[in-house]
Amino acid sequence: MTTSSPEAVKKLLENMQTDLRSLSMECKKKFPPVKEAAESGIVKIKTIAARNTDILAALKENSSEVVQPFLMGCGTKEPRITQLCLAAIQRLMSHEVVSEAAAGNIIAMLWQLMENGLEELKLLQTVLVLLTTNTVVHDEVLSKAIVLCFRLHFTKDNITNNTAAATVRQVVTVVFERMVAEDERFKGIVEQPPPVQGNSNRRSISTLRPSAKDAYMLFQDLCQLVNADAPYWLVGMTEMTRTFGLELLESVLNDFPGVFLQHQEFSFLLKERVCPLVIKLFSPNIKFRQGSAAAASPGPVEKPYFPICMRLLRVVSVLIKHFYSLLVTECEIFLSLLVKFLDGEKPQWLRAVAVESIHRLCVQPHLLRSFCQSYDMKQHSTKVFRDIVNALGSFIQSLFITPSTGSSAVVGTPAGGSGTGGQAAGQSGPGAAGAGGGLTAQAAFEYRGTWIPLMTVSVQGSAKATYLEMLDKVEPPSIPEGYALSVAFSALLDLVRGITSMIERELSKEEELAAARNAPPSSQGAAEDLQDQEPVPQLVWEEMVSACWCGLLAALSLLLDASTDETATENILKAELTMASLCGRLGLVTPRDAFITAICKASLPPHYALTAYSIQGQSVQIISPSSESHQQVVAVGQPLTVQPQGTVVLTAKNIQCMRTLLNLAHCHGAVLGTSWQLVLATLQHLVWILGLKPGSGGALKPGRAVEGPSTVLTTAVMTDLPVISNILSRLFESSQYLDDVSLHHLINALCSLSMEAMDMAYGNNKEPSLFAVAKLLETGLVNMDRIEILWRPLTGHLLEVCQHPNSRMREWGAEAVTSLIKAGLAYKHDPPLSQNQRLQLLLLNPLKELSNVLHPDIRQKQLESVLQILQSQGDSLGPGWPLVLGVIGAIRNDQAFQCLQLVVTDFLPTMPCTCLQIVVEVAGSFGLQNQELNISLTSIGLLWNISDYFFQRGDTIEQELNREEAVLEKQAREKGVALNRPFHPAPPFDCLWLCLYAKLGELCVDPRPAVRKSAGQTLFSTISAHGTLLQQPTWHTVVWKVLFHLLDCVRRSSTTADKEKIESGGGNILIHHSRDTAEKQWAETWVLTLAGVARIFNTRRYLLQSLGDFFKAWEVLLDHIQSAALSKNNEVSLAALKSFQEILQIVTPIRDSEKPDALAAMGVPALEDPVSAAGPGRPLLSSDSPAERLAPPPREDEEEVDDSALWWSAWNTWYRTGTECTRPPAASDKLAFIPSQPFLTALVQIFPALYQHVKARFNMEDLRKLGVILHGAVSVPISSDASPFILPSYTEAVLTSLQEAVLTALDVLQKAICVGPESMQVMYPAIFDQLLLFVEFSCKPPQYGKLETKHVANAKYSQIQLFAPAEWVALNYVPFAERSLEVVVDLYQKTACHKSVVSESVLQNIIKTLRIPLGLKYACPSESTWKLAVSSLLKVLSIGLPVARQHASSGKFDGMWPELANAFEDFLFPKSTPPDNLSIQEFQKNESIDVEVVQLISTEILPFANFIPKEFVGLIMAMLNRGSIHSQSSSFTEAELDVRMREEFSKVCFETLLQFSFSGKVSTPQEGYISRMALSVLLKRSQDVLRRYVEDERLSGRCPLPRQQVTEIIFVLKAISTLMDSLRKTQPENVDGNTWAQVIALYPTLVECITCSSSEVSSALKEALGPFKDFMQPPVAKVLNGES
Repeated sequence: MTTSSPEAVKKLLENMQTDLRSLSMECKKKFPPVKEAAESGIVKIKTIAARNTDILAALKENSSEVVQPFLMGCGTKEPRITQLCLAAIQRLMSHEVVSEAAAGNIIAMLWQLMENGLEELKLLQTVLVLLTTNTVVHDEVLSKAIVLCFRLHFTKDNITNNTAAATVRQVVTVVFERMVAEDERFKGIVEQPPPVQGNSNRRSISTLRPSAKDAYMLFQDLCQLVNADAPYWLVGMTEMTRTFGLELLESVLNDFPGVFLQHQEFSFLLKERVCPLVIKLFSPNIKFRQGSAAAASPGPVEKPYFPICMRLLRVVSVLIKHFYSLLVTECEIFLSLLVKFLDGEKPQWLRAVAVESIHRLCVQPHLLRSFCQSYDMKQHSTKVFRDIVNALGSFIQSLFITPSTGSSAVVGTPAGGSGTGGQAAGQSGPGAAGAGGGLTAQAAFEYRGTWIPLMTVSVQGSAKATYLEMLDKVEPPSIPEGYALSVAFSALLDLVRGITSMIERELSKEEELAAARNAPPSSQGAAEDLQDQEPVPQLVWEEMVSACWCGLLAALSLLLDASTDETATENILKAELTMASLCGRLGLVTPRDAFITAICKASLPPHYALTAYSIQGQSVQIISPSSESHQQVVAVGQPLTVQPQGTVVLTAKNIQCMRTLLNLAHCHGAVLGTSWQLVLATLQHLVWILGLKPGSGGALKPGRAVEGPSTVLTTAVMTDLPVISNILSRLFESSQYLDDVSLHHLINALCSLSMEAMDMAYGNNKEPSLFAVAKLLETGLVNMDRIEILWRPLTGHLLEVCQHPNSRMREWGAEAVTSLIKAGLAYKHDPPLSQNQRLQLLLLNPLKELSNVLHPDIRQKQLESVLQILQSQGDSLGPGWPLVLGVIGAIRNDQAFQCLQLVVTDFLPTMPCTCLQIVVEVAGSFGLQNQELNISLTSIGLLWNISDYFFQRGDTIEQELNREEAVLEKQAREKGVALNRPFHPAPPFDCLWLCLYAKLGELCVDPRPAVRKSAGQTLFSTISAHGTLLQQPTWHTVVWKVLFHLLDCVRRSSTTADKEKIESGGGNILIHHSRDTAEKQWAETWVLTLAGVARIFNTRRYLLQSLGDFFKAWEVLLDHIQSAALSKNNEVSLAALKSFQEILQIVTPIRDSEKPDALAAMGVPALEDPVSAAGPGRPLLSSDSPAERLAPPPREDEEEVDDSALWWSAWNTWYRTGTECTRPPAASDKLAFIPSQPFLTALVQIFPALYQHVKARFNMEDLRKLGVILHGAVSVPISSDASPFILPSYTEAVLTSLQEAVLTALDVLQKAICVGPESMQVMYPAIFDQLLLFVEFSCKPPQYGKLETKHVANAKYSQIQLFAPAEWVALNYVPFAERSLEVVVDLYQKTACHKSVVSESVLQNIIKTLRIPLGLKYACPSESTWKLAVSSLLKVLSIGLPVARQHASSGKFDGMWPELANAFEDFLFPKSTPPDNLSIQEFQKNESIDVEVVQLISTEILPFANFIPKEFVGLIMAMLNRGSIHSQSSSFTEAELDVRMREEFSKVCFETLLQFSFSGKVSTPQEGYISRMALSVLLKRSQDVLRRYVEDERLSGRCPLPRQQVTEIIFVLKAISTLMDSLRKTQPENVDGNTWAQVIALYPTLVECITCSSSEVSSALKEALGPFKDFMQPPVAKVLNGES
């Protein structure tokens, strides 16, 4: 219910009336006037109530009258009445119905009561109600009321005093509250600025409003009173205390700062009155020095007075807090004083309250910032902020250095002994025998024997003072030990907390704004608008930190060192940590490093030295403090130094500091920058001492130290270790939240730490510190998302670690690198690696770099990771393939090879086609490595698999390569450079093949025979299997760059290969004798290669021929074949000929394109559909039919020419080879190389095939060349060790294969001539010549140069002789010669009538040749020879003689007749005698041959005598004559005689002679001539026989003559009788006189025979003599005519 509601008003009226009634009742007797006044008052009130609607307003108007009765009542000074009246007045006041006038009256009345000392408490109450309920009291009335309260304060009554004091305080407050309310009301009204003020305070009030004026006057007088001056306004004051005045001043200043800040008048008061007053009052404290009271100055020194001093400090606190901006200069003085009060010479209580005051400032960071801006940042000003902090620091240090008396550590021991029994027991000093050893130790600091307890002085962040609040104390209190230190400690912590949180808040705001503006924080632009009012915030923050860090650090370090309490330690560490972080954020490197160094020092064991290399260039030496405080030792371990000396101990505080350090690194890593170095170095040492070792992924796990006394850890630490190791890991995990620059700092620091660890690990086998390497790995793993920025420094360093001689160090380096690479590849990057080629290559690069490290363990690790990468990421390596393959190729051991096999078997389809070439290179390099033969061989297998893959995936590979090529070409064009790739002009897919071929080509000339063989087979197989895929022009490269290049290399190596015998390899491997020298092994390679190339030429002839320089290639190939054929190695030379044969089987392309046989010959199916014709690969690129692609283009004539050129080139090669190899060695050449039979055979066997190609233009000259070679080949002897395999056994007359081949060659030739044109047939004679040469071999084996050979003539030699010492054995040429002879006869039978055969006197040559064996007869090496010769002669003559007769006139056969005669002569009358062991049957057989010859003469020659030269006939006759006369040998036994005398032969001769004498009908003179000749011979012969018979008969006496002679004589006698018959029948003119004379001369001889004793002879004689009767008388005819 409000005072103005109708009910309240009604109540008021009732109450007032009641009061008045009571008053009138009380005063009825004693004070009638009062009673009357009261009664009239009642009436007045009723009237007012009746007349007015607004009763309260009316009451206020008439309040003077209404109040009057009560005032009169008070004047009675009667207590009861007074009390009643005061209560009534209060009621009126509380309803605000008192006017100004009434109020004045009331105050006057109260003053009287006060002077009379009545109702003092009631008075105070009334004044208070009056002033608080309304604002009607002003000016003097107000001052009077206030003075009244002051006066009551100084009464003797304690209660009154206190109540008055409270009332004064309240009244003072009310006055100022009124002013505030008044200002509030006038807020919106703009006032004229007041005229400039003079100094006088009297004039300045004119501008103030009423309430403000009151307040001003009041405050001014308070100052006067405190200064002990008379007040201006509070008239009537009698006494006043300074303490009370100061308290009032303080409360006004504290409660109404706005008043002083808004009104100039009040500000003026502050500056002019309050501050000088304070400074003046401080003076005793400033001058006072403890202990030097009188000595300092002549005048007596006022002693500091606690109550005033303390109140002054409170006022100062308020002034600084609220009016700092007005009183900058004054505050500077105050603050300097405060700092001075901390001096050690000042009284303890003064220092305590000063510290409390400073603490109050320390919890106001904004105020501190203002100090910094106003003083520290101004040029000629005291550095107040710095001084405050330094003073606090010095203060704390002074407490430890000069302990205040009575608190020396040696004396009283605090209740809770510090230190725990165990450790402290051995030490003297405080707390050693602490009574409460078991209790928790009291929190305290201890430093060098000084022990100071720590108290809880205030809640964090609020400065709750103890001594500044002791307003009732007059004497200085005694300060408990440790209080000042505790306050100072809190002040420091609050200062740090306040500053850091403030600056960090503002920093964050700045950063947000900057981020919004995208400008760096506090850049110039942002600062411009602030330029006038305040400096750039950044500068202020920096200045604040710069000003305070030294002092803070000194104090905190000392406290940290001295602290024995975990919480205190925690707080100190937290302060250091926040400072470090703040410095870091502000970029203040030196202070940041200093704070971090402090934490680091504290983490290390006592007296532990550590040098960290800071990146700013100089190294920092840290030596940890030697804290003597009784810390619990929790761990003993090894120091991390090069030479470990003993052990070090870690205390609980060290561990606590370590955790702070971890926390710092974890939460503030971003601002550590270069001090990472320091932090990590310290952590590394601690980790080492605690024996943590790295595990997988780089996390540290507790592990035992490897050497030295092992680490000793208490259970407390053991439970802590996993936590620490976890924090350590989290620390590096949190590196993912660092920005790039900070991350780089971290990496750099780790790297340089690691460098130190590496340096330490050099030269000793001590376990190295792996902290840095492990943490580099961890950091890399968690920062995968931005791995690019740290990859290079990270891996670069780890690669160096991998080269370290210490194996443990190396192992971890490799572990780290490979783990990072694997993780990097496995990480899901954005964009994925497949689209970020650069990143992928970056990640894989270190894998490649590892190849430069030579340690085998690294190699192992590298390969393991390659294998793992292949298995896990093989499908997605993409552009990384070249690098991975490079690594595999660089290593080349078993494991690397496994990787390669994996790649070839599984990953070829997934890799970019551009990498296939690299796969080929790598596989090739494994083939070429020479450590492990199996790897080489297997890699050749891989190359085959790769080629198969190319073949199957040809299309796709080709398309991809072509796309790639287009891109590259475009780039090359843009750069204006030529595209650089091997085999360039060829299309890329072909280049891939060429690379494969080139690689295999390299392997084909490997030093190891097995590799060469395998590679050769693979190369030729792939070319023949997959060559169809190549473009036509590419074949050019294949031929020249691959095949011929390979042939050249092989030829070079083979010819220079070593002929030394290779000892059997590896003990248990036996080498066959055909491979036991390098030369023989190379020979095999040469054979393979040449055969392969020839085969390609054979199968791909059409393709190759369409290339421009096929002829040149052909020549080169032939040259290779020739050089191989002429090599001194039988295997090679024979193989060369095989290749020669192979290329001769090439069919000359057919002209008629309708016939697809040419293709069939090549093994390519001739299909109409071009696609299917291309075989299993891709379809042929052009739309040609296969015939067009493979067969040459149809330019017919040119083609012909072209081809014949090829074949003639081949013929020349063959000729050169033949000439070279059959040329006999020079006489001097002892070690001549003689070609083998198989070789020569093969050489000759080539001819028929070759001839088919060259026959069209084969001429005499060529035939001659052929002859030379054939002759040479047949003449070559064989080596004695080979002869048993080549020579036929002697019982069979067999030809060697070479001889067969020679004859076949000639046979081919003659058959060709036979069907050939006329022009060719002139070659017949030459062929005869050649054959006849061979026929001669039967008797004269050919000589091979000057080589000594053994002739194996015929079966008479035993086979054993083969192994006689001669090295070379000439062949048995008889069968060959005989076969040749048969060929001659055969051929002659066919060609006898041929023009050239006639004109070239072939027959004569045949006879001439046959004459040799015929003449030798029994002396021939083989009996069969002369027999064959005879039969051949007979056959030839039977054909040749008719021809000869036919051409008798031409004289072409003139030379033949004498030859023939000689031949007969030599044969029929041989110089050689038959061998003794010839049987009679044999002899008769031979004789029958002689007889055949004579029969030939009688049938084929003599009947045609008129066509035959006379001389020849004469010779024949003489021969017959000779044959028909017996020539006997005395050596015959009687029994044999008649056989041996060739009786049969003689008879035939004689008969032949006779036959020709009886030419009954002579048709030509020629015939007559023959008859005459025959007759003459016959007669001469008869005469001889008869004469000899007579002589023999006479000589023999009784003894009968030999049967043979008897037979002969009978035969002669019969012949004579026949002759006589013949003569009788002949016309006389046909018989010349000479004949007659001979016939007549016979007669006497016949007569002499009559005496013979043989009856047979007698009867024959009778018949012979009978016919003579017809010639007994001289003839009637003219005999002369017959002669003419």
